[in-house]
Amino acid sequence: MTSPVEGPVEGSAEGLAGSTAAGSVDVVTLGETMALVAATTTGSFAVGAPARISFGGAETNVAIGLSRLGHSATWIGRLGADPLGHLVKDALRGEGVDVSHVRTDAEVPTGLMLREHRTADRVRVSYYRRGLAGSRLTPDDVDTGLVAAARTLHVSGITPALSESARAAVHTAVDAARAAGVPVSFDFNYRAALWSVTEAGAAFRDLVAAADIVFAGDEEAAMVVPAGSVEEVAKELAALGPAQVVLKRGAAGAYAVVDGESFTEPALAVSLIDPVGAGDAFVAGYLSAMLDGLDPAQRLRRGNVCGAFAVSVAGDWEGLPRRSELATMDATENVAR
Repeated sequence: MTSPVEGPVEGSAEGLAGSTAAGSVDVVTLGETMALVAATTTGSFAVGAPARISFGGAETNVAIGLSRLGHSATWIGRLGADPLGHLVKDALRGEGVDVSHVRTDAEVPTGLMLREHRTADRVRVSYYRRGLAGSRLTPDDVDTGLVAAARTLHVSGITPALSESARAAVHTAVDAARAAGVPVSFDFNYRAALWSVTEAGAAFRDLVAAADIVFAGDEEAAMVVPAGSVEEVAKELAALGPAQVVLKRGAAGAYAVVDGESFTEPALAVSLIDPVGAGDAFVAGYLSAMLDGLDPAQRLRRGNVCGAFAVSVAGDWEGLPRRSELATMDATENVAR
């Protein structure tokens, strides 16, 4: 049963399922986004310690990254009818992400993350999400007409872990995309706090088989296929169905198998400020290059460039580059004049 929502509200999902999209969008994504309180000094949270207010979510990080690179992106999700929900929606709208398919849930609040730099190189994140707005996503929230008219659907492994209804929403979107011939992009994004490796591995295997483009880290991939060399793991994942398998390897760069051919791209050397959001930035860069018709090596390169921007700035998405900035990492001088 769909839970009650405010009405009338922007993005009320009433009647969305099966409707016809007004026009094509480059990427549709759906999932959970939460408000964020991030400490701005090193150490545990303490009374009076400075912090900044923001938000983050794997799918909206990708949507913002694509929007900044000049693509149209729509996010489907739920937010609470509270100040944090308004903050998230207003910020996404300001970043050019279409939020007209976001439901405002009047019964529960927007989820919240607390982030500490516990030491100089160790980040600790606490989540307050169980039973809150993001986890109440349902198949009724998914506009299948919108999905069918998109150029790409992007989902992650976080959303199906939130609740049975959220998992059903993901499969509703994926089924709609497949029926319409829309490429499905799936990023593992495993979160140990949400479910076990065994549970996630089974769910991920189904999504890999339904996807056209798959993103995973080395350890994540081993949840679905036997551990082995990077080449073996990528080819085992590709054997399950996706035409493009991309392994995000951090400092080791990125490796891909695309239509049976292997590609590799080294990481960029940058100063690490905040590692959170690097994988989402990579996905945004890769999908952007794919939408632009670039070859696999160029897709990996743009993914690495976007990841390098992301880790160089504090925040999940704040450091994501605009298209005009992509060449910045190619400069030999540290100061552009």
